[in-house]
Amino acid sequence: MMVIMGSAFQRLPLSPHGEAVRESAAHSGLKLRDMDPDSRPQERLDRLGAEALSDVELIAMLLRSGSQQQDVLELSNTLLTQAGSLARLVHWTKEDFMAVKGIGKIKALQLKAHMEFAKRVILAQVEEPRIFDKPDKVWRYLQPIATELEIEKFWMIALNRKNHLIRISELTSGTASASLIHPREAFREAIRLGASAVIFAHNHPSGDPAPSSADIRVTHQLRDASRILDIDLLDHVIIGQTRKDPKGLGFFSFSESGLI
Repeated sequence: MMVIMGSAFQRLPLSPHGEAVRESAAHSGLKLRDMDPDSRPQERLDRLGAEALSDVELIAMLLRSGSQQQDVLELSNTLLTQAGSLARLVHWTKEDFMAVKGIGKIKALQLKAHMEFAKRVILAQVEEPRIFDKPDKVWRYLQPIATELEIEKFWMIALNRKNHLIRISELTSGTASASLIHPREAFREAIRLGASAVIFAHNHPSGDPAPSSADIRVTHQLRDASRILDIDLLDHVIIGQTRKDPKGLGFFSFSESGLI
């Protein structure tokens, strides 16, 4: 467990049910030197649990120390404000962290390692499907990865004859306005793995999974190539967050929509 030595955090008020209310000490205007020395992180963790800490305070626990210009809570608040949310912070690069005044290379690398650890824990908590036979399974697996991505990524899910997962491979990483994939690139890895069937997937950074005309054109190219190669194209799934229809689904399936 990481602790901030010699520092103190504001005590959390309690709700009517006796639960700790998460309130950022940084937002209260207090600095570490102004806080009750009895309310140090390790004591609060022991007494209230990590869930009682605010987002700013959790980041401060990772930072461990501030800079000459900002104490650790102020620096944490700066990081969270610039990122917009913890979810976006998870996708920050080393350069993003270093662009914040007070974050050097070593601290940026440490934070990047923490963020990667958090992503892997999230993925480990998702029950990995052994059989990909429905688009919602594809969405459930890839949505935690695609969350808050600001560029399009294209994945290939290689399957055997029983639709058992062989491997999921990221094929391309493009811009928010272009999906960079060619049938030759799309099927090269599937052929190498000896896949009998494939499912392709890509994300829409906007969060809306509705297919574009380019998505439809590429899907038809992939379908035609799959027939030549004798590798079944089971589906092409667009990963999003919302969908403007009564179902409210976060994905679009070309197979379910009859477009394959």
